[in-house]
Amino acid sequence: MTLNRRLFLYFFSIFFLMLAIICFFQYEREKEFRTEQLDQQLSTYNFTIFRFIKEQKPNWEMLEEYVHLFPDTALRVTVIDTTGVVIFDSSVKKGTKLGNHLNRPEIEMSAYTENGKAIRHSVSTGKDYYYLAHKFPASYIRSALPYNVSLVSMLKANTFFLYFMGLVLIFAVLALYLISRNFTRSIDRLRIFTQKAEKEEFLDTDIEFPNDELGEISKNIVKLYKLQLQTKVEVNNEREKLIKHLQISQEGLGIFSSEKKETLANSHFIQYTNIISDQQCETSDQIFSLPEFAELNEFIDKSLLNNQLNRKRLTVEKGGRVFAVQCIVFQDDTFEISINDITVQEHENELKRHLTQNISHELKTPVSSILGYMESILENPDMDTERQRFFVDRSFQQAQRLRDLLQDISTLNKMDEGQRLFQKEPCNISDVISDVLNDVHLQIEQKECKVIQSFQPNTQILGNRSLLYSIFRNLMDNTLNYAGEKLTIEISCYREDEQFYYFSFSDNGVGVAEEHLNRLFERFYRVDKGRSRKQGGTGLGLAIVKNAVIYHRGTISAKRVPSGGLSFIFSLRKF
Repeated sequence: MTLNRRLFLYFFSIFFLMLAIICFFQYEREKEFRTEQLDQQLSTYNFTIFRFIKEQKPNWEMLEEYVHLFPDTALRVTVIDTTGVVIFDSSVKKGTKLGNHLNRPEIEMSAYTENGKAIRHSVSTGKDYYYLAHKFPASYIRSALPYNVSLVSMLKANTFFLYFMGLVLIFAVLALYLISRNFTRSIDRLRIFTQKAEKEEFLDTDIEFPNDELGEISKNIVKLYKLQLQTKVEVNNEREKLIKHLQISQEGLGIFSSEKKETLANSHFIQYTNIISDQQCETSDQIFSLPEFAELNEFIDKSLLNNQLNRKRLTVEKGGRVFAVQCIVFQDDTFEISINDITVQEHENELKRHLTQNISHELKTPVSSILGYMESILENPDMDTERQRFFVDRSFQQAQRLRDLLQDISTLNKMDEGQRLFQKEPCNISDVISDVLNDVHLQIEQKECKVIQSFQPNTQILGNRSLLYSIFRNLMDNTLNYAGEKLTIEISCYREDEQFYYFSFSDNGVGVAEEHLNRLFERFYRVDKGRSRKQGGTGLGLAIVKNAVIYHRGTISAKRVPSGGLSFIFSLRKF
């Protein structure tokens, strides 16, 4: 039931109850007034007859004539002596034998009170009468009127008053309805608004409220709700962004309350904590019992007591992996723990240190040789021409080696910097291989090698021609320098699909031991360091090959040929 109806029924019930009480008392008072009027009229008849009897000492006929003088033609007058014998009764004929009347209710009542009255059936006449009796010193005088429809109507209260009160009730109901409706209009609209807001069905439309105090309060409530809703939407959007960022972030992040209970933890945080822990952690809260986090746990306890913003960093090594752990305790006693897997960074840093050392070592060798040869020439001006020529040639060879080394380092650096430094264009692999074979045909003839090509002449890919040349040139140089002489070199495209060409570059030379295969593509890695330097290699050729293949979104690996030799298997994307 709506508030409007409840309020209307409440005030209507109170008003109706008050009106009913007023009507009841007024009705009873009206009836009592009508009865008093009748009693007064009958009393007047009784006292008039008493004085007539007292003064005239009349007989039956005189009393009967006297009664007929009264205006009420239906009036019945009875005179009874003190013993109950009827002396006169205007409703019967003279001489009619009537019973003793002392036991009549009105006579019994008048014997003890001022008067007695009763409404009853008359045995003498067979009619219903309204009786009123008075006791006098020598007799009882009783007047009565027939209790018929006319008398009953006279004794009833005036119904005009009831009709008037009914009309008042109707107007009051209408007034109460209008008042309650106007009073609850703001509340009803505010209720509808709250129901829609609760079901999230609220539409951004203005709701009209009455121009009163309650309407003004309702408008302010709606305004505050809209502001709160807008703020909630903005907060939810930011929260969704934050949660999505945390879930896709490579950083493990966990947020905890002051009781060290997990508030939020992304998948990487759960994964990293289980790697660090010797036992599986069902909840992130269990990390505080790990010995690896003992130092962090102590820091958190101290920071929570100080109620200050603090930060703590530490490194945890577990299972061959390195994790950087950072904890920040906020002023509201919440804190966050971030875990980063820095294994790759540490490995890259280690590789960079080794690379720097290798580059320094590789550069130092030819520079030292050149300085030694030049110093010998300068300090021995009498050196014969042939020996000077020999020193100059060796210096030139070392300078060429230094140039090739710097060029290879530059090429690797470019590939490390990204694809934007190399432009792609349609390239024919057969043309690239032909250029390589033309450039090394003297070495092939000197080594008495045989090259077998097995691929379609229109093998086209979208790539960088310079890098494709580097792949096949470095593979060819590696084979000619280290595989031996009188080789059979086979270059084949043994398979293709919708996206890739699959190549094989193999020889039947001396091959490489199994333990070296996985490290052939490392920078400056040499199977036989002394022999490799004598051949003039930089140690970066196969590293360039691998990076060039990766640039073309392919893969490469090396394997031993069962019949002897080495085979490189690699793929190149068509587009």
